[in-house]
Amino acid sequence: MKSTANALLNRIEFPVLLAGLVIAGGLWGLEELMEVARATSPHAFDTEILLAFRQAGQPNSPIGPPWLEGAVRDITALGSTSVLVLITSAVIIYLLLIRRPATALFVFVAVAGGQVLSSLLKFEVDRPRPDLVSHLVNETSFSFPSGHAMLSAITYLTLGSLAARFLPDRATKVFLLALAVLVTVLVGTSRVYLGVHWPSDVLAGWCAGFAWAMLCWLAARLLQRHKVMADSE
Repeated sequence: MKSTANALLNRIEFPVLLAGLVIAGGLWGLEELMEVARATSPHAFDTEILLAFRQAGQPNSPIGPPWLEGAVRDITALGSTSVLVLITSAVIIYLLLIRRPATALFVFVAVAGGQVLSSLLKFEVDRPRPDLVSHLVNETSFSFPSGHAMLSAITYLTLGSLAARFLPDRATKVFLLALAVLVTVLVGTSRVYLGVHWPSDVLAGWCAGFAWAMLCWLAARLLQRHKVMADSE
């Protein structure tokens, strides 16, 4: 039994194993955070973190210098539907121009599928926006999970992982993927700073987004091995 398990582990590539762990961890985290979101009162860590982004005793005043609020609005726009649609559309058109329709279709399905999943989760949990602090931007949809956090993770990580296959060395690949993760983290954090999401909403968005992005990455590897999608060569 032990030898069979060792043989199986030797056949599994480390990146695939890591992706599987991310998917499993993301799904577990999402399930746990759904319980937090369905609770009748906000969890202590939600309220504490949300208030930490406001001046003491002033829930309408965010921390930091006056220019910071505008900068955070700019950052949060990187996860907006309009910006993500623009970026995704540009990538799809580029892929069609270089005659890689299968990869273009894959990008569309990955991002559009994430949008559908995000909407389904919002309607399933039906969590209202935080009312503990003032909202610094207007939002009308449900709160859980954070669509900005989830869709930025899906879009930037999916596009980053595909682009990394065409880069010449490991350092540039790591830089590109690290940049995708950094943008995702900044977008999610901006949602809490602006008061339109509980921290658990953002964490759930990251869990679902990273899990979906890794699932898409595994699907891309499978399609490339079967020559359905072009690889880096």
